[in-house]
Amino acid sequence: MTTQCRCATKTRNACRLTSLLAAAALCVTMVPAAALADAVSDFYRGKAINIHVGFPPGGGYDIYARLVGDHFGRHIPGNPSVVVQNMPGGGGIRAAGYLANATPQDGRALGVFLDSLLLTTMLQPDAKFAMDKFVWIGRVTSTTTYVVGWHTAPAKSVEEAKQSEFVIAATARTSTSALIPYALNQLIGTKFKVVLGYNGSGPMALAMERGEVHGLGGMSWEAIKTGKPQWLSDRSAVFLFRVGTERHPELPNVRAVTEFATSPKDKALLTLLGSGPDIGRSLAAEPRIPAERAEALRRAFMTMVRDPAFRADAEKRKLEVDPLDGARLQRLIDEAVSTPPELVERLKAVAKG
Repeated sequence: MTTQCRCATKTRNACRLTSLLAAAALCVTMVPAAALADAVSDFYRGKAINIHVGFPPGGGYDIYARLVGDHFGRHIPGNPSVVVQNMPGGGGIRAAGYLANATPQDGRALGVFLDSLLLTTMLQPDAKFAMDKFVWIGRVTSTTTYVVGWHTAPAKSVEEAKQSEFVIAATARTSTSALIPYALNQLIGTKFKVVLGYNGSGPMALAMERGEVHGLGGMSWEAIKTGKPQWLSDRSAVFLFRVGTERHPELPNVRAVTEFATSPKDKALLTLLGSGPDIGRSLAAEPRIPAERAEALRRAFMTMVRDPAFRADAEKRKLEVDPLDGARLQRLIDEAVSTPPELVERLKAVAKG
């Protein structure tokens, strides 16, 4: 009997010891997490985060950046203010280079870039930034972009653009606003004449309305609906095709650019050129941002896009929300960077115009 009691006592003591050790281990794991959260909150409290947009005010990227700017701060530890700064130039190249090289790399600078800027880095190996080196925070929505012509243009369709010269406004030679017309000229014999140097869809739209060009190389569906509703009401704009691999349900009769391919190789090229919509309106952080701040921004972003107040504001502004978390967005970028070399070479040939 005495032996059994001693054994029972030893068992109870062992259980107590195990419980104490488990509790101590839990405390050890909790303290660093709490300390990291406090450190992030302490860093951002009273500070401002700048979102650098690679385009002028009024376009689709600017519209979404301002939506994020109005809501993001209250979900970030420390509740920093969020300021949108427009930095147009080179189809987003200027803003991306600034975020990669000129900011403090401490998590107070974010960027919203052209969804096809990844193509630029493929075409310019000496670019001063790499898209897969940015820390991607999250995507607000995928992109719906259209190539648009004016109602007075000599061609009202891609087929007619094979018969008549069609002058089209574009940003930079390595943007899809130029690359896709160049590709269609080479692949199916269109006669697009690309005029470079416009700082975004707003200036391109104005040039088209003034008759300086026949059309523009890309404008988002959101920017058209919110900023150019008269194009839809009076049918003054003609939608030539969508930049992407699928048609959009709101304009089901407008073809996707990949539908013009006449061979598997051509379709692979046009699919690459139309891959930008998956990146869409996304938010990137500096390449060397501290890991704990990057993780905090990613969590805050996903909390924001689920927030009913954010959703209601997006609906009020007639903006679609199709979010993607930062980790999956990062993988999407990494996969695109590993494009087969032979396809990149075809892309380089297209870029020569």
